[in-house]
Amino acid sequence: MAYICSVGLGIPDYHLSQQYIKQMVQQIFTFSEREINRLLPVFDHAQIEQRQFAVSSDWFLEEHSFQERNDLYLKLAKEFALKAVDDCLYQDNFLSHPIAYQDIDMIIFVSSTGVATPSLDAHLINERPFRQDVQRMPLWGLGCAGGAIGLARANDWLTANPEKCALVICCELCSLTFQKGDLKKSNLIGTALFGDGISAALLVGEQSSLVQRRQNAVPRLLHSYSYTKKGSLSVMGWQITNTGFEVIFSKSIPALVENFWQEHIQLFFEQHHLAANDISAFIAHPGGKKVIEAMQKVLQVDAKKFQHSTAILKSHGNMSSATVLYVLRSWMEEAVYTKEKSVLSALGPGFSSELILMEWMH
Repeated sequence: MAYICSVGLGIPDYHLSQQYIKQMVQQIFTFSEREINRLLPVFDHAQIEQRQFAVSSDWFLEEHSFQERNDLYLKLAKEFALKAVDDCLYQDNFLSHPIAYQDIDMIIFVSSTGVATPSLDAHLINERPFRQDVQRMPLWGLGCAGGAIGLARANDWLTANPEKCALVICCELCSLTFQKGDLKKSNLIGTALFGDGISAALLVGEQSSLVQRRQNAVPRLLHSYSYTKKGSLSVMGWQITNTGFEVIFSKSIPALVENFWQEHIQLFFEQHHLAANDISAFIAHPGGKKVIEAMQKVLQVDAKKFQHSTAILKSHGNMSSATVLYVLRSWMEEAVYTKEKSVLSALGPGFSSELILMEWMH
């Protein structure tokens, strides 16, 4: 088991309102007036007010090659990941004293919006005084589930190495995958939902001396459970083309929450002798308004238990793997009673679901 002692963010520079993006889309896409009027309401129904991007709005008006996009990804991902890591290790809201880079034993780097070899964690090691023997675990292709899976793998490693600590970094520059010439409905929906997000979490093993630097109540990871639905490869992901990544985003996702995710979380509760009402907070990746609503319907719990998922979606949009750490940070900023339990959840390509049971500890 491990404690999540701090979460840091690397928020991009460009803040765009949903209404501004909606107007911009009308200039970018060559839909007929009838088609655009039919599709544009998705921006109003998404319950998103603003999002952040690593590039300016002018960037979306031009065509870009795959190489140009990926070169920009390498540059900006490093810049904002370092910002998130610095914020995490020097976060005085969560830590009594800063954590030194030399104290980190494992770096898990999660991303699905660009490619890099060496992986980005190697780039970060060259920019900060991490030890040369720090272990590395890059995770690619997990999409929106990547943040939860990164935390779960870190917890597995720290359970085996309880005297150590790990950094989980989620870096998603969804803006760089935008394809101006892709006129499929899934691309327009993606344009209405996705933003750029970068986050980092510090996980500390139970026998590490760094545990003593935590402040207030923090979550201790107890158990994780992965679930992948066979025959569902086309639900979400990327179609790799000569110009970059084309988004795959099925309208069946909310329905899958009401059957596949319901089955997963019921099995999870049964394993641990719990019920939905035993959980004080659901730290859910907000894939979209309909996904959150479907989860609430499955669980039949007060919407307040999803309040930070809703708030993060409203202020940042869906930032793929990074989003769930934004939600977690918001819950950590509140006073949470000791011994209360939470469930962190995320859905991703595969089609897959990841659940983590947490207990809040001082």
